[in-house]
Amino acid sequence: MDSGARATRGGWSRRRFVGAAAGTAAVVAVPAPAAPRAAPSTARERVATARPQRGAADESPRPLYVGTYTSVDGGGTGIGLASYDPVTGRITGAGTLTGVADPSYLAMHPDGRTLYAVDERTEGGVSAVRPADRHVLGTRSTGGAAPCHLSVHPTGRWLLSADYGSGSVAVHPIEKTGALGERTDLVTHSSPAPGPGRQGPHAHQIVTSPDGGHVLAVDLGTDTVHSYRLDPAEGTLTEVARARARAGAGPRHLTFHPDGRHAYLADEVDNTVAVCAYEPATGRLTIGAPQSTGTGAGTSYPAQILVTANGAYAYLANRGGNSITRYAVEADGARLRLIDTVPAGGDFPRQIAFSPDGGLLFAANQRSGTVSVFHVDTGTGELRLAGEPFSSPVAVCALPL
Repeated sequence: MDSGARATRGGWSRRRFVGAAAGTAAVVAVPAPAAPRAAPSTARERVATARPQRGAADESPRPLYVGTYTSVDGGGTGIGLASYDPVTGRITGAGTLTGVADPSYLAMHPDGRTLYAVDERTEGGVSAVRPADRHVLGTRSTGGAAPCHLSVHPTGRWLLSADYGSGSVAVHPIEKTGALGERTDLVTHSSPAPGPGRQGPHAHQIVTSPDGGHVLAVDLGTDTVHSYRLDPAEGTLTEVARARARAGAGPRHLTFHPDGRHAYLADEVDNTVAVCAYEPATGRLTIGAPQSTGTGAGTSYPAQILVTANGAYAYLANRGGNSITRYAVEADGARLRLIDTVPAGGDFPRQIAFSPDGGLLFAANQRSGTVSVFHVDTGTGELRLAGEPFSSPVAVCALPL
């Protein structure tokens, strides 16, 4: 759900506060890191002092895809295409892949050949596109309304999607070409009852557990995380457990610790995060006590939480506060310790993502229409802004490969 949206007779709006024309937020100047010897003279040299040595092939430009809304004023015309320098973080635009409506969230197939996007509209859909020749392979109905999140099952055989408007989750088979087949399942969250101020369920995320044994769906409307078992042959979902957040929390996004036994939950409505215990054998999630986002009184509408590949640090995007919170992960994943918050480098950071090597963090800033890039210090978890943000209309999702 977008920041500032309030419960209305018609439900919760996800786009009411897009504000695409708000302009780019001021970029905070960040000093270059101290060098052990002579001060580096270029941006590339400065970055190299804090990161492992890389081969020439590793330094070639990498693809970046940007999701947007196409049906709002100032929005994009499709999926933004770009590349980024994996050392400096500099982004270079490469046009737009058109033919997909409101592609607000993106995911890539494990083989790297097919990109999937939600079509976040009243009659929801999911689309498959082939970036190599910018060809849209087709769109399938989710059977629900306003899909806002999708993910590819680790086997590469199934596409999972979450419908915010209807509070439902869907499964589509993925064909050998990367195209999507007819939906194999649709589950609507009919219980428990909606949380305070909400008129119904709002599925906001669907993700597979690290062991691949279960699929978890986060429902903001009912303050619940549903655990399902996915039939690997039929593509059907069977619910095996439910975890209730406290009433009014509004859980939005879940991410797992690398150990597969802990996860972290970002609560959009009450401005908290929670450490969760996870049982791989049963799919059962146990949600811990709410913790501070470090953004002060009121709500900053937490959006997405990430954990580094080594499990040492976690980062939370705060849209209302235009900041990213840094946590130290302690007690083998069982505890988060708040360290600090840093400016997001843009207005309304809707989504964050790591580069594959974990050296960069990308923030898609919806209101300023920009993508900020940060260098991630693997030792301290410190974030350092990597130059000026990249302009992209109503940027709501950044997917670096």
